[in-house]
Amino acid sequence: MRSFVPHPLLRQPHLMTLAGALWPRRTPSLPQAEERLFEVEAGTQILGKCHWQAKRESPTLVLVHGLEGSSESSYMRGAAEKAFLSGFHVVRLNQRNCGGSDRLTPTVYNSGLSGDFRAVLEELITRDGLRNICFAGYSMGGNLVLKMAGELGAAAPAELIAVCGICPTLELAVCVDAISRPGNRFYQTHFVRRLKARMRRKARLFPGKFDLSGLDRLQTIREFDDAITAPHSGYRDAVDYYERASAVRSTREISVPTLILTAKDDPIVPFSLFAASAIRDNPRIGLEAPEHGGHCSFISCWSGSERHWAEARVVEFCRGVAAGSPKRD
Repeated sequence: MRSFVPHPLLRQPHLMTLAGALWPRRTPSLPQAEERLFEVEAGTQILGKCHWQAKRESPTLVLVHGLEGSSESSYMRGAAEKAFLSGFHVVRLNQRNCGGSDRLTPTVYNSGLSGDFRAVLEELITRDGLRNICFAGYSMGGNLVLKMAGELGAAAPAELIAVCGICPTLELAVCVDAISRPGNRFYQTHFVRRLKARMRRKARLFPGKFDLSGLDRLQTIREFDDAITAPHSGYRDAVDYYERASAVRSTREISVPTLILTAKDDPIVPFSLFAASAIRDNPRIGLEAPEHGGHCSFISCWSGSERHWAEARVVEFCRGVAAGSPKRD
């Protein structure tokens, strides 16, 4: 597959990022999904959209979206279609409360819930008998799947053969500070507005559980995490949450073939994060970082399957691992 070359009109990182979200997408070759509820802890389920191949021995790609995304996000459907056409079973997972699944849990979602994806992995192995399973996550989802792989370490089941993170927010405090820069005001406003709306829905579904008296005053993601996410997720405050939930704390222990895709001009995830020794010194982790690409966008100059380059690259990587190259010791 060719190295990434950006669309000539999208070299500016904000234009690239917005185009990735707004570019019209059609996925006519993605078949109707089978809905599946995965119980990840007592009283909590997450919703998966599953596309099964006829052959049970086919490899599997599990996709995890980013902050305020869902299984229906364009990049999730695009990656799913490419993977399905390449012979993969595909599971498009919704994080807790996402994709219309607010009723399935009284909890809020956060960047530390890597255990949810371990539970999904275990169910796919024990219930479905799947043997070649890959996980790929975008942004917040990338942090989660990398954190899962790092926590599993050398004890990762043999069925987990590859992990991919696309622009992963693997040092949360740094990413939250980046999104607070004046030039990123649009992203901050967009996410905070959607997070507030989600909490109002949760409060209606679970009366008396959430105190939202100060919700209207929150203006930044850090303020939201300090007032809402952290106290409702077992963290002392936002500082404690960011420290404990960041994947960079465990990436040194990743033992499965791993691909990280990021862009040097990503306005939300600073490229400096990927110089961490926990990534640089782990031979299992491959880092690909084009000069351009924005945040989780990577719209290329080519038409066809490589137009959305990161999706095609993830599928190519997972297909190569599933075929036995590179191999896991």
